[in-house]
Amino acid sequence: MILAANNESSFEYDIHSLIKAFYPGEEVKVSEEISESEADFTINFSGNKFCFSDKAGLFANEAEVGEGTDRVEVKNILKRLIYQSLSKSLNVTLPWGDLTGIRPTKIATKLLNEKKSDSEILDYMKKTYLVSDEKALLSIEIAKREAHVIDLIDKDKGYSIYIGIPFCPTTCLYCSFTSNPIVKYQERIDEYIGCIEKELAFTIKARQGKILDTIYIGGGTPTSLDVGRLDKLLGMIERYVDVRKLKEFTVEAGRPDSIDIDKLRVLKAHHVSRISINPQTMNQKTLDIIGRRHSVEDVVKAFTLARKVGMDNINADIILGLPGEGEEEVLHTAEEIKKLSPESLTVHSLAIKRGSRLNETLSDYKDMTVNTPRTMQIAEELAYSLNLKPYYLYRQKNMAGNFENTGYAKEGAYGIYNILIMEEVEPIIALGAGSVTKIIDKNTKPQRCDNVKDVSLYMDSIDEMIERKRVLFTLEDK
Repeated sequence: MILAANNESSFEYDIHSLIKAFYPGEEVKVSEEISESEADFTINFSGNKFCFSDKAGLFANEAEVGEGTDRVEVKNILKRLIYQSLSKSLNVTLPWGDLTGIRPTKIATKLLNEKKSDSEILDYMKKTYLVSDEKALLSIEIAKREAHVIDLIDKDKGYSIYIGIPFCPTTCLYCSFTSNPIVKYQERIDEYIGCIEKELAFTIKARQGKILDTIYIGGGTPTSLDVGRLDKLLGMIERYVDVRKLKEFTVEAGRPDSIDIDKLRVLKAHHVSRISINPQTMNQKTLDIIGRRHSVEDVVKAFTLARKVGMDNINADIILGLPGEGEEEVLHTAEEIKKLSPESLTVHSLAIKRGSRLNETLSDYKDMTVNTPRTMQIAEELAYSLNLKPYYLYRQKNMAGNFENTGYAKEGAYGIYNILIMEEVEPIIALGAGSVTKIIDKNTKPQRCDNVKDVSLYMDSIDEMIERKRVLFTLEDK
């Protein structure tokens, strides 16, 4: 464990995230309760100076804070001090510099809105956050592409709906989302769909006069529902919404072992415009390790069936940094994905989530979860070979290689919902267990309310879930 003593409680999240980025395989603890004698690193703020030092005596560096400096800049000064000290000491540079806790495209978007030039934005991101040229330019490119999509949205009246189906055939090694073995809830799934309907009916009525832009059905694995219940869910939605008027209607069909021709026909019949079929990797050995109960052949079959029923907007997810995967395995995945020719590709850099089985058994995979600039380059080359352009990006804590998740898509196939939820430009009303509703008040600050994660408790307290939304919606008018 890496211990960092902080002589005040400020900025502990950012300090933790930054040190963790340099020591990805270690647990990190930052606290003012840690004594300097036991700490690997010490952060002292005294007078107008920060001092960052290490136990080994390799460095004791200082940075001055000018009088009247605002809190954001104080934090940036501290982060630059920590980053530069560790980078020099360990001879390691991070692609995103000291950037923590903020989406890179938000920085680029803000500066573009201020009419800053590309070179000015690049210079700002490099000087303020020590971001590499490559990543800063990627942020600018994506921010511009997002802006074209966001311009199609009515920011005053538009909103989107997320519907969570928290059931999966099995739980993957790396997963921390709200998901439950579907066999456990077979007798209550109709009840669950009924609760979704209650939330949807309330939402549509409460938002009369608004414009529903997109619906996204995620999970879990929505297609883990049997064909009759999938048809029931989609038919129920159509009783409240003219889905043909949506800008986008997405259903995650992520697990190839949950898809068959009848379910795909149901999706098509109910005017679903976009689906995800997510291999994660095209290496069978890795699929077995991470608990994906399907074969590589199942992925190919799912794509073939989807094309057969007329699905023309398919996303594929892959994950870099999976246990045991290096350049050879990623190259193989890229070659196989290229044959499938998806309209969009989402490239995830493995993030080790606190609630995942991978985190609980991390010592078993400590030297196996590696991501590198070369594997990221392989994925980028795959995207460009398919004529896919980067259109959204986000980062998470504990990501392999300190990289990012990037969505690539063909022109006209950009995932609208993905952009909207990342850039927080319109309300996302979330239905189902474990989902989170966010609205944007008149000061564009997100306000949120959460549905409880436990499926049974969600169903038993559905009226409370609706009341939470009712209260939240009143904030939009204040």
